[in-house]
Amino acid sequence: MPRINPRQLAQNLRQGLYPLYVVTGDEPLLVQECCDNIREAARKLGFNERELLHGENNFDWGQLLSAAGSMSLFADKKIIELRLPGGKPGDKGSKALQEFANNASDETLLLLVLPRLDRSQLNSKWVKALESRGVLVQIWPVDASEMPRWIHQRLRANGLNAEPEAIQILAERVEGNLLAASQEIEKLKLLANDSVITAETMSNAVASSARYDVFGLIDKALAADAAGAVRTLQGLRAEGVEAPVVLWAIAREIRSLLEIQKKLDEGQPLNRLVRIQKRQPLVQAACQRLHPSHLESFLLRARAVDNAIKGGREMDPWAGLLELTLNLSGKRSI
Repeated sequence: MPRINPRQLAQNLRQGLYPLYVVTGDEPLLVQECCDNIREAARKLGFNERELLHGENNFDWGQLLSAAGSMSLFADKKIIELRLPGGKPGDKGSKALQEFANNASDETLLLLVLPRLDRSQLNSKWVKALESRGVLVQIWPVDASEMPRWIHQRLRANGLNAEPEAIQILAERVEGNLLAASQEIEKLKLLANDSVITAETMSNAVASSARYDVFGLIDKALAADAAGAVRTLQGLRAEGVEAPVVLWAIAREIRSLLEIQKKLDEGQPLNRLVRIQKRQPLVQAACQRLHPSHLESFLLRARAVDNAIKGGREMDPWAGLLELTLNLSGKRSI
């Protein structure tokens, strides 16, 4: 079966259900929506039972094969959803997945959710085995140049229309965060009144999106205002901002600081690396305060928080976000 992208999934599901689906990518919103669409299509065909497995370190791969063989004579069809945050099943996992693929039946559906796979992983025996019996959905990041088109399509799908300038305002505001863009579009549905969304309406909508702003959180942390950053974090949580949105902003800034430090060491000027003038002193102070080794350790912690958000680790994601906020502010975590 050819590999497909999220836009092709709906048509693929209408043509019939396969016993195996592999969803791979690093865009949480698109991954979630693809999984939702697959589950919904399966439920319409009688897959009313669902078993969720987390393939972390020391995962017993016998659970996967056991789940496939545990159905009774009168049981409903079953969805087996396996989340593999690391993306690498190892030797035991590879053999188990190949065995599952070889014995796939119409009574079970495997939904395997992974981060983006590199070329060597895509060419591995276990991926090839799964593809031979199912569908691989590849989710690629939406870059800055594609973001206005993605927002326009999303608006149209929600019955909305907007001026090009309004779309550009939203694209700049969310800076590549699809989840944040989707949330803004949901709010715009309340403001549209069946008319075209103007640039003025969009500006007012995104400016009043939250009293505690994720970008304000980042700026306070860069300024070493730990107390202010923590208050903003608490405000974001109280206002119902989703943890993945906050994590995205923090992780994005950490990666940006690492890249800026590398280019500063190569002799490039800060004003060329940071175009927004008011942020230059904040970034400069953070680069002087935080060593690259610190930032790399923060990224590892961010991955752990992402794992917790996805249900693969027993920890409070907001506790992890608090720790990252303090770290980025130059403070040790409590």
